[in-house]
Amino acid sequence: MLSSNKMIGFVPTKDSQKARAFYEGKLGFQFVSDDPFALVMRAGETMIRIAKAQDFTPAPYTVLGWEVSDIEAVVRWLQERGVAFEKYPFLQDRELGIWTAPNGNKAAWFKDPDGNVLSVSQHE
Repeated sequence: MLSSNKMIGFVPTKDSQKARAFYEGKLGFQFVSDDPFALVMRAGETMIRIAKAQDFTPAPYTVLGWEVSDIEAVVRWLQERGVAFEKYPFLQDRELGIWTAPNGNKAAWFKDPDGNVLSVSQHE
């Protein structure tokens, strides 16, 4: 039943103004609304609720990710917009910050202003 419905992503923020500047200005998401509980953005057909939190510790793993068809082009586009990619020691492509899995899938990670880990990935 749920598989035929749209998914909504949730991520916390301590500063909704910085979050909006990042998600709208750098990632290119569409602003929907801002209320006392959440900043709401749209990424394609997906709603992202950026929940306003007094305090939280960002998770040390990916909390939101996007599947893309050309990861190198997307990483370069995001870098041009000021997004810094994580440079983990296991990455093969240290310049772009892209990891290639043994099966050929690729992933790159970056953080939002609150330290939430986000990713883009390309799957074979």
